Amino acid sequence: MRRVVFNQKGGVGKSTITVNLAAAAAQAGKRVLLIDLDPQGNASHYLTGSHTPPANNAAGFFNQMLTISMFEKAPAEFIAPTAHTGLDLLASHPELSELMVKLEARYKMFKLREVLLQLDTSYDEIWIDTPPALNFYTRSALIAAQRCLIPFDCDTFSRHALLGLLDSAAEIRADHNPELQIEGIIVNQYQPRASLPARMVQALRDEGHPVLSPPLSASVKIRESHERSLPMVYLDPKHKLAQEFTQLYQNLATG
Repeated sequence: MRRVVFNQKGGVGKSTITVNLAAAAAQAGKRVLLIDLDPQGNASHYLTGSHTPPANNAAGFFNQMLTISMFEKAPAEFIAPTAHTGLDLLASHPELSELMVKLEARYKMFKLREVLLQLDTSYDEIWIDTPPALNFYTRSALIAAQRCLIPFDCDTFSRHALLGLLDSAAEIRADHNPELQIEGIIVNQYQPRASLPARMVQALRDEGHPVLSPPLSASVKIRESHERSLPMVYLDPKHKLAQEFTQLYQNLATG
């Protein structure tokens, strides 16, 4: 299964959600690859604890797409294991930003799908973290994925942006990837005692949007998780947020 976590709005927890669900999948015994396509590299830093990208990374991976003899190195050579059993990483690199114009000009949006179809035999699940923009990398990920997850913060700006996100995914599905499905909306930073989040989530359900359960609670523990570069399921498996990530993954896996 190839999943992309997609939102054009920054600060909605996209990288945090991608990393923690990928970690929950690995903890469940799956062979998992996480691909970080955001030049900021938050997901990569979260998993490795390092701000220095490995020698083989996503920039080298995409740079080879521009050569005549594409992939002199096998795609797997750009992937590295993490400290967590069953969880591998194709790490981000700041040079992804510079490469994007060249990749767009050469119309390489379909190459990621070609490569991931090959890697499907090596992994049970592939999770893709994307930049907060509908750019080359995000479109490539949507073309390559089978399922799309949309993080949602319970605020007015996220509410207004949601229809645009759904339209963008629908357009990619219609034009390039009929296999792509909106798997669901992940409610993040949820505060059950506040009235506005509850109203917003109920409104989404009333409109027929696929809101996933459970919502992810707001918790300062996630800051420690970031600081220590340990996904919640490894940092504190008994914590409420860790259990929510685990339950959310299980619901996705059995849905």
